[in-house]
Amino acid sequence: MSLVALPTAIAEASTTGQLGTGAATLAQATADPAGMALFAALALPFLGALVTPLVYRALGERTAWFAALVALASFGLVASQFGTTGSVSAEWIPTLGVSLSLYLDGLSLLISLLASGVGVLVFTYSAGYMHGEPGQARYYGTLLAFMGSMLGVALASDLIALFVFWELTSITSFGLIGHYRESESSLYAARKSMLITVSGGLFMLVGFVLLAFVSGDALGSTTFTLIGTPDSMIANADAMRTALESAGLFVPVLVLVAIGAAAKSAQVPLHVWLPNAMEAPTPVSAFLHSATMVKAGVYLIGRMRPLLVGDEWMLLLGTLGLLTMTVTALLAVGASDIKELLAYSTASHLGLITAGFGFANQLGAETGAFHILNHALFKATLFLVAGIIAHEAGTRAISELGGLRHDLPITGIVTAIAALGMAGVPPFNGFYSKELLFESAYEVAHELGGLAWLFPAVAVFGSVFTFLYSIRFLWLFMGEKPAGLGEVHRPSLALLAPPVVLAGLAMIVGIDPQLAVDTIVQSAFGSAVAGEAHTMSIHLPTELTPAVAMSAITILTGAALSPFYDRLRDGVRRLTHGPLSADWYYDKAVYGLEHVSGLALPRIQTGQFRTYAAWMLGVTSLLALAGYLAAGISVPAFSDLSITAPVVIVLLVAIVGAAAVARAPSHIAGVLTLSVLGFMVALFYVLASAPDLALTQLVVETLVLVIFLLVLDRLPAFYGDADRGKVARDALLAGGVGLTVTISVLVATAGSPDAIARFFVERAPVPAEHGSILADFGGGSNIVNVILVDFRAFDTMGEISVVAMAALGVLTLVAMRGRGESS
Repeated sequence: MSLVALPTAIAEASTTGQLGTGAATLAQATADPAGMALFAALALPFLGALVTPLVYRALGERTAWFAALVALASFGLVASQFGTTGSVSAEWIPTLGVSLSLYLDGLSLLISLLASGVGVLVFTYSAGYMHGEPGQARYYGTLLAFMGSMLGVALASDLIALFVFWELTSITSFGLIGHYRESESSLYAARKSMLITVSGGLFMLVGFVLLAFVSGDALGSTTFTLIGTPDSMIANADAMRTALESAGLFVPVLVLVAIGAAAKSAQVPLHVWLPNAMEAPTPVSAFLHSATMVKAGVYLIGRMRPLLVGDEWMLLLGTLGLLTMTVTALLAVGASDIKELLAYSTASHLGLITAGFGFANQLGAETGAFHILNHALFKATLFLVAGIIAHEAGTRAISELGGLRHDLPITGIVTAIAALGMAGVPPFNGFYSKELLFESAYEVAHELGGLAWLFPAVAVFGSVFTFLYSIRFLWLFMGEKPAGLGEVHRPSLALLAPPVVLAGLAMIVGIDPQLAVDTIVQSAFGSAVAGEAHTMSIHLPTELTPAVAMSAITILTGAALSPFYDRLRDGVRRLTHGPLSADWYYDKAVYGLEHVSGLALPRIQTGQFRTYAAWMLGVTSLLALAGYLAAGISVPAFSDLSITAPVVIVLLVAIVGAAAVARAPSHIAGVLTLSVLGFMVALFYVLASAPDLALTQLVVETLVLVIFLLVLDRLPAFYGDADRGKVARDALLAGGVGLTVTISVLVATAGSPDAIARFFVERAPVPAEHGSILADFGGGSNIVNVILVDFRAFDTMGEISVVAMAALGVLTLVAMRGRGESS
């Protein structure tokens, strides 16, 4: 295991709208992290997942406390590295030179602490919530594996490890969302989540490969290391950007990475999986959709920001973030279920973070970093509150809930702190990061002018609906209790303690935001900046600024529209049906593909060898020809071709044999005439001065002929005549395959044999001491013959034996079938 020091400074970026006035240099942490601590923090959840089934046999439902202890240990190990920055690596596959490298800085520390810290509270909460629920061993094991995967995403320093852990979060979340296997809606949600997030990950993988490809030109050698070493991509961001732009790959890489991040963070129009994912148990919803899985996407955006930030970055991610923030806030207003409301709210706030990181100024990076923390605190709290309501009141329908403060007073206080933070009301925690978004959007618009003024306008418009649905959630505890709502029980301590802790932390951030900034947000902000980061200063505003005015407009407009909430909700519901709903397109696409698959299946899987051969040969030929076309390969002309009379005769006989195969009245006649073609090929090899190939062809042709005759002797003489349609299809297919083979042979033999020989000699020369071995010990100079019949004689004999044994096996089966034996 080795430690690698962090580069002390990252290249300064030239970004549109970047703030530099009055900036103070951020004090960089210089101590290196302890490798054992980081690897142990990463490994513990996976080890815990492996032993969970055994632990569950011993402890039963108390396994929740075991899982909470594992999460607490990981949290403690990560927290013990506070103030350190750098990378550590451990050999993984030494023989291949593959190692696993982890990197810790402010951003990865923030995500790791949230994943493990909220994990402790979620496992504690599960001890009360999952009582009597099915599949608890699977539940805790999968949740621990998910937590480990999320830690891997946050700590990975190279693109390969990042992608592996990224996909692991998708796989484990599939099991968690589909926890209730008997529920069709749960399975639908799990499939939907898997399909969208994994598909997005594949786009991201292509982007990673392109980055590695370009790194060869930018850095002198190809690397997958993203950060943490002097020769990493981010440490050489300027050179990487220049190389990307020179290759014309900057925009494609940006779009591919953005698709991966958008799929994971539920950005419009890929947000459709998130509301359905609420089918998972509520602790899973709180964990996945507040501090972990959906945060992976915005973490990736923050991590890639120093590398790719620029005008294209801001146009794409700033627009996408604000669009998501507004659209999903509207959808949250139309929600009828409290978890559905929180799901759309999650997508909306992820849009806010994306927009913040998307703005190419330092205020934007401040917004993203600070709101990651604030959103995790108030959203995890509200999901756990939703679980308490569903658990104790027996319903999640918004229309059936109200006046809960009478039965759940402490939960009501917790909800007020979290909901007002989500609404962006001062002095609660969400106010500060939303204020940063307003300030960032205004700065961008002020500098660019024109259409850029849409940025602050849309930010305010979307925030109005955020205020509305936040107050609606809080209103569940206000007013009078509906007559239809039955008895509401008091939650247990295990259910109540986690949201109280989270709300307390959110309240501390609201009262003293600078404490949170100095503790963790400043370093996370510095990780997302291209260049030196200025010192953040967060406090309640004391004078009227554009951002303060935007906040005031948001709150006053939201308060004015609150009495009309029901009308707005009904209007949103009417607008989100049919083609205006993203779900409509998803269902049409998926069910349409299923329908096409159902129609194609009987045509492909007919149980007839003729059909399978036709599909296999046809597709192979099309792919090969398409590959030649895409690569721009031209068919070489015939050259140096000398035709003698014996060759002409042999080829004519071969053609006659091939034609006779098609007219053969039985299988045996067909095989015999086909052998004529094979033997003519052997003769052609003899005439072409290739006796070794001719000998091989004769042996193979004879052996195959014998096997065919043995088998066909036990089969019907002929299966009947094929109709003209099939004959025409087969003729077309045969012609296509022949054309493909001809072109492949011409292309493959067009190169100079000298060049091929030189290629291998240069890269894998024959050692001098082996130069005379072929002649001295093999008795020949043809390397193929010597290897096959001398040095690898036993291998060749073994291969022939396998073919012979297979032929005997086929013959035995045919014979048994003829006697009516089935086994």
